[in-house]
Amino acid sequence: MLMIPHCIISLEKSKPGKHGSAKARIVAVGLFDNVKRSIVSPVSQRIEMPIIDKRDAQVLSVSPSSVMLMDMESYETFEIDIPKEEEIATKLEEGKEVEYWIVVGRKKVTRVK
Repeated sequence: MLMIPHCIISLEKSKPGKHGSAKARIVAVGLFDNVKRSIVSPVSQRIEMPIIDKRDAQVLSVSPSSVMLMDMESYETFEIDIPKEEEIATKLEEGKEVEYWIVVGRKKVTRVK
């Protein structure tokens, strides 16, 4: 079973053989660690899919290792780690709006608006 949270990149199905069932080959990338993983399983097997809650926030402050955000709907403030992606990390400044995801209780900044 594919562990949550991953983003599926490719999915291939093979035909059933003489003594076996059809197989699915799934290639996925972790949402938080960007590690590529592959799995081969029967087509009939269930795979859990995470629910991604996409929200907007405003940057309140930026420190070397984390960023303080305020949700634009609930006005909740929270602190999360600075993303490892350079194109996002370099654009983080006080007052800017960002989009962040909540996936399985974890938060991640995905883009700067």
